[in-house]
Amino acid sequence: MLNNFSVTTLLLIFVIIGLVLLLIIQQFSISRRLKKVRQDAVKRSGAVKGGQLAEQIAPFLPEFPCDPSDARFIGKPVDFVAFPGLSDGGEVNEVLLIEVKTGSSQLNSHEKGIKEAVKAGRIRYVEYRIKA
Repeated sequence: MLNNFSVTTLLLIFVIIGLVLLLIIQQFSISRRLKKVRQDAVKRSGAVKGGQLAEQIAPFLPEFPCDPSDARFIGKPVDFVAFPGLSDGGEVNEVLLIEVKTGSSQLNSHEKGIKEAVKAGRIRYVEYRIKA
């Protein structure tokens, strides 16, 4: 027959073993989730880099809306401002704001706002002079 000290000791050992097992399971779960988060980050980073590369080469791809030499890369908040006709010395009949997207990427809220401002005609030309 076990005395009180032995029962208490056994219970304490079982509690400690249970806690150790719980910690091992938690660590395994955390490392598994961390691995998934890292894989997702690498995947997203690759998509961002691919999109940035596409932005840079877009003017030289088929169906770009103007001559590449008429386009100026600005990056944010739109990718390009273009002045069709400028490079060949002709008349500039329009100004294009060009946003390059790849795959299933969507316009962000700033890009949507710019698109709506242009559609609504809320665009103007400003000449800013610095006085000497």
